[in-house]
Amino acid sequence: MLKRLILVLGLILASSTHAQFYKQGNLVTDLEQGIIWLRCSLGQRWDPTTEQCQGEAMRLSHAEIDQAILQANEQLGGEWRLPTLAELEGILCLECPAPKIDTEVFPNTASEPYWTSEANWIAPRSRWSVSFMTGLKYGRFFPQQQLAARLVSDR
Repeated sequence: MLKRLILVLGLILASSTHAQFYKQGNLVTDLEQGIIWLRCSLGQRWDPTTEQCQGEAMRLSHAEIDQAILQANEQLGGEWRLPTLAELEGILCLECPAPKIDTEVFPNTASEPYWTSEANWIAPRSRWSVSFMTGLKYGRFFPQQQLAARLVSDR
């Protein structure tokens, strides 16, 4: 019913297993999780002409991501943050070939681990990540290591 209502209103939804997304330029609203994602990884820029993320994803430590979040808040407005483990797992597309994500919604995503905001409860010095190569979560990376990242904001 919601999908039909959205189509009647003329809104565009992703045409894949992830019909939970409403695309708005460089942002995408996650209707299931009630959050807004940046469509590009940190280090990439949105090209509105091609509707693609240009450039390569940067690999950053948690300290470097804190600085990137400050910049995102200043430049984009709002309160951006790293996603939780559940939020990042919520955009996986396990049926998709690598990268294991809907590339119409999140174009040019790197097939590698992405940071979450959560510490590993078994090994608290490590942080959780989600791999868009395998679709698996890993709790073995230290915050000073450099991984790709994508930011999210609460609606």
